[in-house]
Amino acid sequence: MIAIPANINSQWIASLQNPQLVEAEAQLYAAFHTREIAEKSRAGARYILLQGPSDLVNAWQQWLLLNNEARARGVLIRRAHAKAGRV
Repeated sequence: MIAIPANINSQWIASLQNPQLVEAEAQLYAAFHTREIAEKSRAGARYILLQGPSDLVNAWQQWLLLNNEARARGVLIRRAHAKAGRV
């Protein structure tokens, strides 16, 4: 498990090797996804990501930084989904 700093910045991201990047991205995605499911359950049809609680938006932003870096490096991120048919 990678220790993820409270404030993710480009220097920290650049210091990660590809396997570390994949692991950190997975941790941040899990944290974001958990918050997103809770908020979707609470808000229902009114759910709008960027109008959600700050912890949800911050979790999304942190995950997005690492996901974008993985894409820029050409690192493939694979995720097993709980429900069949989800992408």
